[in-house]
Amino acid sequence: MFQYTVWNFVPKNLFEQFRRVANFYFLIIFLVQLMIDTPTSPVTSGLPLFFVITVTAIKQGYEDWLRHISDNEVNGAPVYVVRSGGLVTTRSKNIRVGDIVRVAKNEIFPADLVLLSSDRLDGSCHVTTASLDGETNLKTHVAVPETAVLQTVANLDTLIAVVECQQPEADLYRFMGRMTITQQMEEIVRPLGPESLLLRGARLKNTKEIFGVAVYTGMETKMALNYKSKSQKRSAVEKSMNTFLIIYLIILISEAIISTILKYTWQAEEKWDEPWYNQKTEHQRNSSKILKFISDFLAFLVLYNFIIPISLYVTVELQKFLGSFFIGWDLDLYHEESDEKAQVNTSDLNEELGQVEYVFTDKTGTLTENEMQFRECSINGTKYQEINGRLVSEGPTPDSSEGNLSYLTSLSHVNNLSHLAAGSSFRTSPENGTELIKEHDLFFKAVSLCHTVQISSVQTDSIGDGPWQSSFAPAQLEYYASSPDEKALVEAAARFGIVFVGNSGEIMEVKTLGKLERYKLLHILEFDPDRRRMSVIVQAPSGEKLLFVKGAESSILPECIGGEIEKTKIHVDEFALKGLRTLCMAYRQFTSKEYEEINRRLFEARTALQQREEKLAGVFQFIEKDLILLGATAVEDKLQDKVRETIEALRMAGIKVWVLTGDKHETAVSVSLSCGHFHRTMNILELLNQKSDSECAEKLGQLARRIREDHVIQHGLVVDGTSLSLALREHEKLFMDVCRHCSAVMCCRMAPLQKAKVIRLIKISPEKPITLAIGDGANDVSMIQEAHVGIGIMGKEGRQAARNSDYAIARFKFLSKLLFVHGHFYYIRIATLVQYFFYKNVCFITPQFLYQFYCLFSQQTLYDSVYLTLYNICFTSLPILIYSLLEQHIDPHVLQNKPTLYRDISKNRQLSMKTFLYWTTLGFSHAFIFFFGSYFLIGKDTSLLGNGQMFGNWTFGTLVFTVMVITVTAKMALETHFWTWINHLVTWGSILFYFVFSLFYGGILWPFLSSQNMYFVFIQLLSSGSAWFAIILMVFTCLFLDIVKKVFDRQFHPTNIEKAQLTETNSSIKCLDSMCCFSEGETACASVGRMLERVIGRCSPSHVSRSWSASDPFYTNDRSILTLSTMDSSTC
Repeated sequence: MFQYTVWNFVPKNLFEQFRRVANFYFLIIFLVQLMIDTPTSPVTSGLPLFFVITVTAIKQGYEDWLRHISDNEVNGAPVYVVRSGGLVTTRSKNIRVGDIVRVAKNEIFPADLVLLSSDRLDGSCHVTTASLDGETNLKTHVAVPETAVLQTVANLDTLIAVVECQQPEADLYRFMGRMTITQQMEEIVRPLGPESLLLRGARLKNTKEIFGVAVYTGMETKMALNYKSKSQKRSAVEKSMNTFLIIYLIILISEAIISTILKYTWQAEEKWDEPWYNQKTEHQRNSSKILKFISDFLAFLVLYNFIIPISLYVTVELQKFLGSFFIGWDLDLYHEESDEKAQVNTSDLNEELGQVEYVFTDKTGTLTENEMQFRECSINGTKYQEINGRLVSEGPTPDSSEGNLSYLTSLSHVNNLSHLAAGSSFRTSPENGTELIKEHDLFFKAVSLCHTVQISSVQTDSIGDGPWQSSFAPAQLEYYASSPDEKALVEAAARFGIVFVGNSGEIMEVKTLGKLERYKLLHILEFDPDRRRMSVIVQAPSGEKLLFVKGAESSILPECIGGEIEKTKIHVDEFALKGLRTLCMAYRQFTSKEYEEINRRLFEARTALQQREEKLAGVFQFIEKDLILLGATAVEDKLQDKVRETIEALRMAGIKVWVLTGDKHETAVSVSLSCGHFHRTMNILELLNQKSDSECAEKLGQLARRIREDHVIQHGLVVDGTSLSLALREHEKLFMDVCRHCSAVMCCRMAPLQKAKVIRLIKISPEKPITLAIGDGANDVSMIQEAHVGIGIMGKEGRQAARNSDYAIARFKFLSKLLFVHGHFYYIRIATLVQYFFYKNVCFITPQFLYQFYCLFSQQTLYDSVYLTLYNICFTSLPILIYSLLEQHIDPHVLQNKPTLYRDISKNRQLSMKTFLYWTTLGFSHAFIFFFGSYFLIGKDTSLLGNGQMFGNWTFGTLVFTVMVITVTAKMALETHFWTWINHLVTWGSILFYFVFSLFYGGILWPFLSSQNMYFVFIQLLSSGSAWFAIILMVFTCLFLDIVKKVFDRQFHPTNIEKAQLTETNSSIKCLDSMCCFSEGETACASVGRMLERVIGRCSPSHVSRSWSASDPFYTNDRSILTLSTMDSSTC
C-alpha cells in the first residue's frame, strides 16, 4: 500500500523530513541567517538543507511510485459486470455494491461477493483462500436454490432481490445476512452465511465461472479491513542519531552561551568595548542591550552550527539507497527455480536487519512448500509405510512370518462394501488373506469417500491390477481438495487401487480394479475447530447407510467402541514423533430408523435462523458416536529446503522464533516439530479453547507455576486465536511473562489482525525488542506492516505480502544470509558512519570555538567560507560513503557459519552511549591537538619563511584545516578492514583533491569573487618546511593514541568478532593489507607483520585464500556481489 498521493506528497514528505532534528535545526539556522547579520552567508546553511531535502524526497518518492505501480496493477485489473442485459468490462476499483460480477476459473475475486450461481446445477463452486488465511485447501461455497438456476446473463438481469447483511468486519470466518427474492409476486427469504460469501483476494478453482453480487467493496472488504494502515517505519539507528543530535545541540547552545557571556565579560573593559580602530555608531550605542545579546548569541549559534552534521542525513540516505542494491545483486539470494531475486521495497531499514530479536513467521507457504505426501498408515493395528509406490508392512503378517512384505493379493472378488460393514474382522485380527484385504479395502474406501475432493478431469483407464501396485499415475487426475491432507490421502488410495473417480450431483463414484461403484452422498458434516473432525453419510450400492469419520486422534478415539484402539493410538504417537500429520479413520452403520432420526435433526438444525451453530454442533455430536475404528493415516507436509537449519541458526544468533498461523492446532504443532521450531525434548504448554476471562487467567497461572517449578526443561507454548484474544484483553502482563520464559511460541487459528496485535504486544513490552515478520500471503500483510521489519515471501499465494513488505525473498532459508551477513554489514557500516560524522564535525568546529578566545569573541571565522562549505561536501564525504557501502570487517562466509556473532551487534551496541562518548572525546582531543599544535608553531611571532615574513590568521586557519582533513581521512583508513581499489581511490584521492583544489583556489585571482582572503596563502604555507614537519607530527600524534588503544583492546579485551577476525587471519590471510604485503619467505619484518595482522585483523580481498568446501552449511558458493574484487587463491 502506498504512502503518498500527488496532492499530499510535498506537505507530507516535508513533515516527515522535518521530524528529523538536524533538518529542523538547519531550517531554524537558515531563517536566523536571513533575519540578522551573521558571520556566514545564508547559503552555507540553505544550500545543504535544500540538497538534503531534495535528495531524500526524490528517493522516497521513487520508492512510493513503485508501490503505486504495483497497486494499480490490482486496482486496474479488468472485470466483467452485468448491466442492461449484457456483460460490461470495467476496472476492479469501479465495482459498486449491488453490481453483479462474473468471475472465471483461476481469477481472483475483486470484491466480497455473495454467490448467485455457477456453471453447476447445484450452484456450488470451489475457491482457495491461500492468500487470505494461508490455507491452500479448496473451500466449497453454495448459492441459494432460487438464484442457482440463473446461469445466464439474461436470466440474472431479471433477478429482483434484496441482500441485507451485517456491517463490514475483519473476521474472515463470520458473515450473517439474508436474501429476499421476489418471484411471481411472492417474497422468499433465505439465510446467508460464510458458505455464500466469496472473499476478495480468494481465487476461483475447479469451476468454469460464477456470478456474484458485490456486498463489500474497496476498503470495506474483509481483506482490506485486515490490513493495517502503512506507517512510516524508523530504524533504531535513526532514533539514536536523533538522540546524539540533541546532545550535540546542547553542546552547540552551551558553546554559544559561553562565547556570548565571555564576549560581554571581556568587553566590560572600555578599551576592549570600543577600541580606537573600531568605533561604534550612534545607533549601536543606543540599541537595546538585550536585543544585542540575543543577536550575538544567534551569531555564535550560526558560527558553530556546523557541529550539527546536516550532510550526515544525505550521506545516510545515499548509503541506504545505494546499499540496498547489493541485496538484489546477491546471487546467493537468487532462487533459480522461480527465477526470483531478492527485492528491496524500503531501503530505510537496511541496518535494522542487524538488530532483530524476534522473528514472527507464517507457516503455510513460508516454512512449507504446501505439498503433502502420504508416508505411513495403520490399518486395524498393523502399521504400513509406502515404499516406491507399494504399501509395506513393518511387522509379520498372517501370510508371512517375515516383515516388510508387499501385499499383492487381488481385490477382484471384493466388489461390495455392504457385506464388509458388519464383518467381525474389523474388530478382531484377520484370520486369512481375504479378511485382511477386506480391512484394507474398507479403510481405503473410507479414505476415498470421506472428503470434499473435486476432480477437474477424469482419465482412469490405466488402473493397476493389484491393490498395492503403483501402476496408477496421479498426474492423470487433477484433484482439488478441501484440505491438503485430503488430496494426499485420496491420491494415495488411488495408487493402491481404490480410485475416487469424481461425483456428479449427489453420486460419488469409486473404481476398484476397474469396477465402478456408486455411493449416494446423503450428508456432509463439515469440519470445525471444536469437533476437529469431518464426516460423510453415504448410501452404499446395496442400500445401507454408512457414516465415515476422519479427524484428529483426540477427537476420534474417545468416540470409538470397537477396532484396534490401543495399537492405533501407539502408532499415531509414533507418527507424530516423526513430525507427520496424523488423521484417524472410523465408521458407523445406521439402521433405517436411526437414519430417519438423524436426517430429521439435521434438517431442523440447518434451517434454524437462531442459534444455528449450536444446534448443528449438538446434532453432529449425536451422530458421531459409537464408532468402529479403522486405522490412521500419516502424511508429511514438505518443508522448504533448509528450514530446520535456518531456524536453528536464528536460535544460535539469540533470535526468538514465533510461528503465527491460521492453520489447525495439530497441523501447526506437527510442522513446528518437523522444522525444529519445537524440539522433541521440549515441554509443550497449551493455552487452547479458553471460553472465559477467568478460565484463561487460571490456565495462565497454572502455566506460569509449571515454568517456575521446572528450570531445566525447555518450554514451548501453543496458543490458539480465541484464547489469545482473552489473554490480550485482560491478562497481557501474565501472558507476556509466560511467553518470555518459553523457548518457542506457536500461535494457531490466528486471524490476520491478531497476528499484528501479537507483534504490537511484543514491540511495546519493556524490553522494546526489534521484531521481524515474514509471510507469503495477504493474511500476513498486517503483521508485516506492524513489525519493525517486514519480509514477504514470493511464493505460490500471490504477491500481496511481497508488495507490502520492506524486503521480499523467494525462500525462508534466505533469511539467514539476509540477517547474518547483509544485516550485520549494514549495521556496522552505518553505526561507524554516524559516529564518524559526529567525530569529524567536532574536529571541525572545536578549533573555531577555541579561536574565539584569541580574537576577543569577535565572531571572526577561523576558516575561509569556501572551506566551510566544502569540508563535508567534498573533502571528507567520499571515504566514509564508500566505507559504508563496501566495508566487510569480517568475511561473509564466517558471519553466516557463526550465527553467534550476530549477538555482538544486537541491542544497538555499536551506538551505545559509551561508544558515542568515546568518539566525541576523540574528536575533542584531536581538535585540541590541531589548534594548539598549530598555535605553538606559529603563534609566538615566529617566522617560518626564509624571507622573514610572518604567517597571518588565514594561514593559521589553513594549517589547522589541512591537518584536520588529513587526520580525519587517515582515521577512516584505520577503520577500514576491506580494501578495494575504490577505497584507495577515494581515501588518498580526497587528500590529493584537497591539495590540488587549495592550490588552484588560492593561486589564481578569480574575477567572480568579491574578496579573496586565501590568495597565495596555501602556496605560502606549503613552502615552509617547518609547516610540513608540523603537519606530519600532528597527524601522527592524533592517530598514535588511537592505534595504541586498538592494539590494547584487541590484545587483552577482544570481542567475539575480533576473535573471528583473528581466526580468519591465521587461517587464510597472508598479508596485512594491500598497502603492506610480505613475501612468503621470512624477512626481517615478517614477525612484525604477523603481529600487526593478528592485532589489527586487517584483510585485503586480493590476498585472501578461501578454503570453503561443499560440505559447508547453507551456501557452498560465495557469489555475492559484496565481494567486488576477484578472489585470488594464491598468497601474496
